[in-house]
Parts: sequence; C-alpha cells; structure tokens
Amino acid sequence: MNVRVLIFCLLWPLQAAAQGFAGLGSAAEGFAVPQPDPVFDFPADHGAHPDYRIEWWYLTANLEGPDGTAYGIQWTLFRSALLPETLQGWGDPQIWFAHAAVTTPQAHHVAERVARGGIGQAGVEPAPFRAWIDDWQMAGPNFDRLRVTASGPEFRYALDLQAEGPLVFHGEGGFSVKSAEGQASYYYSQPFFSVEGVLSLPKGDVPVTGQGWLDREWSSQPLSDTQSGWDWFSLSFDGGAKLMGFQLRQTDGTTYSAATWIGADGQTTSFPDGAFRARALEQTEVAGRTVPTRWQVELPDKGVDVTVSALNRAAWMDVSLPYWEGPVSVAGSHAGRGYLEMTGYE
Repeated sequence: MNVRVLIFCLLWPLQAAAQGFAGLGSAAEGFAVPQPDPVFDFPADHGAHPDYRIEWWYLTANLEGPDGTAYGIQWTLFRSALLPETLQGWGDPQIWFAHAAVTTPQAHHVAERVARGGIGQAGVEPAPFRAWIDDWQMAGPNFDRLRVTASGPEFRYALDLQAEGPLVFHGEGGFSVKSAEGQASYYYSQPFFSVEGVLSLPKGDVPVTGQGWLDREWSSQPLSDTQSGWDWFSLSFDGGAKLMGFQLRQTDGTTYSAATWIGADGQTTSFPDGAFRARALEQTEVAGRTVPTRWQVELPDKGVDVTVSALNRAAWMDVSLPYWEGPVSVAGSHAGRGYLEMTGYE
C-alpha cells in the first residue's frame, strides 16, 4: 500500500473529527445508540464495544515527587469505527489511537500513537484486563489493579494503580445525557485509584505517588450538531469527596452542563443541566489559541464555589486533533486538585 494512502487510512477519522469536534455531532447511521436504564455487564463492559462509533479508556493522575513538586499524567486509548463491525486484517474498520502526556510546572511532554484494528497492534481485553497500542499498555489481573506504561521522545512512565473505592456511574445509572436534544453516552469511572511509580524525564527519574481517575465512555453521537466542544473537570477534594462536571458549548453562546457529586464513600448524586456552572476567569494564549486556564466552578447544591487553576498553562496536546489537557489546583470553599480538559478551541 502506498505510504500516503496508508497514513490517510489511519488518520482519516481524526481528520474528519476536526470538522465538528471528533465528528461527534454528525449522524451515526448503522451504529448502536445508548438507551436509558442501561444494564452493565462486568468485566465484559470494560472491553470494547465495536457496534458503537466511539469509545475511550481515559486515565489522568495527580502525582507528587519526593520534594513536593506536582506532576500530572495522562494515558488515553481511543477507538473510532468506520463501520459497526470487526474483521481480521487491514480491512478491519476499527481505528485506534492513543495519547500520553506528562505535565510538570515548567514542561508538558506529549506523544501520540495510531493503529489500525484487526492486526493485533492495538485493542482491549476485559479479563484479565489489558488495553494496549504498540508498547503502551494498561494491564492487570482485573480493573481494580493495573500497571500503566507509556513513553515519548522526552518522557517515560511506569505506574501501579490500586482501586480504593467503587466504580461510579454518571447521569442516570451510567446513561449520561449530553444535550437538550437527548444525545447521550454510557459513562462510568473509577476515580479512587491510588498511584505510585516512576516518571522518567529529561532531568532524571522521579518516584511519584498520588491519585488517579479512569473514565470509560462509549457512544455513537454524544453531541448535538450545535455543540462545538466541552470543558470537563474532575476534581478531588481534600476531604475525600470528588466532583465530575462538564459544560458543552453551544454555537449560540449558551452551554449544556451536567455533574456528578461523589462522596468519600463512593455514593453519588447526579445533577442536571444548569446545576453545575463554570466561568472562565483568565485566558492564556496557547499554540495560537486563546484558552481559559483559570476558572470559577460552582455546584451550589453541594456548597462548592472554587477557583480551578492550571498547574501549567501551556498544557496543549499537540496531536492530530489538538486540545488542552492538564492538572489543576483547587482553592475556595473546597481545596484539592484535579484535571481539566478543554476541546474545540480554535
């Protein structure tokens, strides 16, 4: 196969995505669509769902070195389908791509991998759990105990994760509505990972410990065609509670929001559109774009009124479909740390 044709075949879903972030507002004819009142089947649902168009296994972690320096890591495996089926060999319509990053107060290291399905280069096996692309891997005897590895030109990490709380289901039992028109995804998380391991950076190896948050989500059309991107927050407070909140930006300037309050014991409360509010306080010029890097975040029903600030304002993911992703600190009514992802900023 001509090299240019091969590259096009691998990256076509990513290029199409740029036409309306991840193409997530476009029609999903032929693919399965999430329905209310889901019944999850574990460990099978930790694996892939090829009859849905898009899916991800998304880990972020807030870490600390021996001298108290804050770090953040990301490890994400995405699946994007051209057709709702799997085949052996290069004809398989499942495309896999992955992002890994390490963020420090002074630097942001990023790497990307792309693979075609059907040839063993990437995939997910639910039990024992294994998600991989090339030599990047997230694997363990089960979903509660994992080892995560990735590398790029300027970094490498090997981290051990141990779940210390239950899975959390967002929306109505894992059915997470994303628009007034009813687009939705299946969405659950493991936000209670303790993490320890080693970051290998240009200045040497750094032993780290901290907390990890792993999101699982799949759908076929989670956005409305009037939505251009999102601002997503995962915040862990010092008292043990956690907050997941997002707002989806509409083309008319309004937003659609939702949130999940997660108690220290894992008990959850879901909040509908309008209960969670995020307002940009400060903008930063990053990679030729104006991106909010300090926010006021409110969830009045839980007494949350906090300022969320980026550890490194230049945490731009310079990948095929670029976006901002990085660790944040939290101050105000609650203190803590977390992660912020922002997409669709042109």
